[in-house]
Amino acid sequence: MRHIKLLLEYDGTNYQGWQSQKSGNTIQDMLCERIFSITGSKIRLAGASRTDAGVHALGQVAAFRTSSDLSIDVLKRALNAKLPADIRILAIEETAGSFNPRFDALKKRYFYLMSMDGNESAFFHKYRWQIKSTLDLEAMREAGSLLTGEHDFSSLRGSGCSAKTTVRHIHSLEITTLHSMDFMTVSIRGDWIKISIEANAFLRHMVRNIVGTLVEVGKGRISTTDVSAILSARDRTKAGPTAPAAGLFLERVFYPVGDQRTSNGVN
Repeated sequence: MRHIKLLLEYDGTNYQGWQSQKSGNTIQDMLCERIFSITGSKIRLAGASRTDAGVHALGQVAAFRTSSDLSIDVLKRALNAKLPADIRILAIEETAGSFNPRFDALKKRYFYLMSMDGNESAFFHKYRWQIKSTLDLEAMREAGSLLTGEHDFSSLRGSGCSAKTTVRHIHSLEITTLHSMDFMTVSIRGDWIKISIEANAFLRHMVRNIVGTLVEVGKGRISTTDVSAILSARDRTKAGPTAPAAGLFLERVFYPVGDQRTSNGVN
């Protein structure tokens, strides 16, 4: 059996997330069906991150086993020809059989986009959360600094989370402002906020719940000093609302440099 690793991106707007469901309208199901149509064999596809319904990915990693003798280049071309236009395979490679895209990951980076400009471009409305009030960014940054490091994030996990432990380590949390973004060879002006979070792993809805809580801090509804108390409470009702899925992107999954289980080490 050959062990195949995929690097892919997708617009999650029209899908019920990564994880396979009875409806079949998931990224995982789409990939499995297309791989079967090409190789003639059913496969089990493992993903690095189980993104939620409506969440996007720029650097999702997945892996599967196959007895197909199709070359890597042919497999990539065939998959991109059969997949919907909002799912693209960026790279394919053979990897060692021990490689697991989820459990071998050292850390993952997500970012979330928000807009505070009602006159923004029509081309970004599907990929951001529009905030209709001014936010105190310095207060949000101070609150974000209290979330970095190792904590029990029970207060910031979504219902239905099956993780065995709620302790996670946030390596970095950055809040930046963007006044333009490149699109279709032009620079489009706007007023965006980008929240980037890098951690060893994430709980269900954890990023969106962090963003929702930080926005409440920015609006003055939660004080920065309350953030530590929210963590200590281990009670979801104490934190802010869950931010909409549309603004969330899985940016990158990190693996050990020089790990022989994958030829390129880091995605």
